[in-house]
Formats: sequence, C-alpha cells, structure tokens
Amino acid sequence: MEYNKLGGTEMEVSRLSFGGLFVSRVGGEYEQGRGALIRGLELGVNYFDTAPSYADSETVIGKAIGDLRDKYYISTKLGGRPTPFDPRNPDHFRTSLETSMKLLGRDHIDLLMIHEPDRPGQYDWFEDWDKITGPVCEFLEDCREEGLVDYTGLGGTTVYSMKHLIENGSFDVVLTAFNSSLLWREAFEHVIPAAKRRGMGVISGSPLQQGWLSRRYERVIRNHPRWLSPDRGKQLLSLYRLADEAEMPLPELALRFVMSNPDVDTVLTGARSREEVEKNVASVERGPLSRDLLEELDEIHRMVPLRPCEEPMGCALANPDYLGPGQLR
Repeated sequence: MEYNKLGGTEMEVSRLSFGGLFVSRVGGEYEQGRGALIRGLELGVNYFDTAPSYADSETVIGKAIGDLRDKYYISTKLGGRPTPFDPRNPDHFRTSLETSMKLLGRDHIDLLMIHEPDRPGQYDWFEDWDKITGPVCEFLEDCREEGLVDYTGLGGTTVYSMKHLIENGSFDVVLTAFNSSLLWREAFEHVIPAAKRRGMGVISGSPLQQGWLSRRYERVIRNHPRWLSPDRGKQLLSLYRLADEAEMPLPELALRFVMSNPDVDTVLTGARSREEVEKNVASVERGPLSRDLLEELDEIHRMVPLRPCEEPMGCALANPDYLGPGQLR
C-alpha cells in the first residue's frame, strides 16, 4: 500500500481508503462489516470515513476497531444529528460531535467535515455565502483550540458551489463525490484544481459511481430505458468493449482510473466484505493505468462529457422502477 500526505495536514493516508457508508450491523450484518474493516487494516488501509447519517456506521466502526484507534485516521461529519438538525445551532454541532466521539470510541476526531455544505434545500450552513461565515465556522475553530478536532474539511457533491467554498481558504481537506469518476469528471476540472491551489488534501469518493461502474448492464442498455440518453448507452457499451480489450474487470478499470490522477490523495471505496476489500487493494497495487489506456478512456468520456438531465447520480440501470426524475413505475 502506498501512502500520501493529505494536503497540508500531517496525515499520511493510504492511497485506498475506506468509506463507511456500507458497513452496518443492521439486519445482522455486523460481523460482515467488522470483517471488512479488519481486513482493510491488515492490508494497510489507514483512513476511514463515516458520518452520522450513514446508518449505524459510526457504531460499527467504534465497536469493531475502536481499540485499534492508534493505527488509523478517522473522519466524520456534522449534519443529520440531532433530528431535526439546525445548521446554525452551535448546541447541535456540539451534540453531533460528542455523540460521534462516543460511538467511535475516541477522544478526538482527526478530520471533521461539514456534510453537504454545498446543497441548498438540505441545509443552509452559512450566514454569508459570499464570505462563508457563520456559527459552524466558529465551532470548527473552537474544536481545534480545544483539541477535539485536528483538521476540518468539506464533503460535498456539487461542483461550482464546492469550488466557491474551497476558494474561501478556510478548510484543510475536500471530499468530492459523484463527480470524480471515470465517466463523470467535472470535479477533475473545477473542484480538485481549486483545492490543489489552496494546498488542500483531496479525497475522491464514489469511484464506481454508486453502482454505474460496479458491473455491466448490457441487457438493460439494449432494452433502451426511456430515460437513458442514447449517447450514454453507446458510451457504456464502448467502455465495456474497452474493458474486454484490456482484459480488466470494469470495477478495477474505474478504480485505477481515479488512482491514476496524481492530484487525488486517497480514494474512498465502500467495500461491504473482506472479499471486496481484497479485490480493491489488489486493483490499487497494480498501479496507474497506462497512458494509452487513459487516452482511450478520454475518448470514450468525450462521447458524453456532461451528465444528461434525466440521469440520476445513483445507478438507475439497476432499478427497473425508475422512469426519470420524479417518475416511478
């Protein structure tokens, strides 16, 4: 496993990191989640990301590997706790952080992020959007001074709003998700360059785009779902052919594509089992993709450079009831 310095922090993080969204004890899956977490540590993964809104992920991580806390870095987020959550209430911030530390079995958090600071309608974190001021900024600074938090960050899914937040210069790390993958690349053009100019650490999430790139959907595509852009369908089939020519599983191709970007410090993967962790680590150990293969992927990306309007972030190809925005069977 290779390690990178996470921006201007003192954190040396593994090139592959662990997204905690899918580890859970709900439905009797605790042992499976624990096995995935332990196997990640055994293989050199040392950065784990979670959040209050990731079901009982914090509880599982704390119970499974809390005693090993000196061996890894942990990131969690503000938002979603308590319910209803007020993004202008310092008492809610304090409750959220203290609950996270208790569940995770830690007396401090290595990296505390604002969760979705960029999505109007979900939360409204800042009193002044242009200057990025408000109680949450004061709270994060207080947490640093109290030794409760080492570093602060932004975890979001938009592009241009995130770029604006990054350029404010108040945060150490950015986590970008759903727009920094093989076919969805806007963050590579806007978010990540802005973060690097500020000396921020860069974490890329969802390299498999919530299932779009985790497996192949030839049969579904050839049935022409009415919401699916014809160009996107052709693009995906071209990608599958390239994966065959490269003799590489699609998930490995997608993961190694993101790992090939030197500006990405670590890539989060949502492994659910020991086997998935082992496959992801093996993919990373094969190194960056060749220049020729990257150029072929660039050509395929240009077939559909921006997400079509009817296409969701999540993989609707696996959901036969999805008929387009706001439409279910």
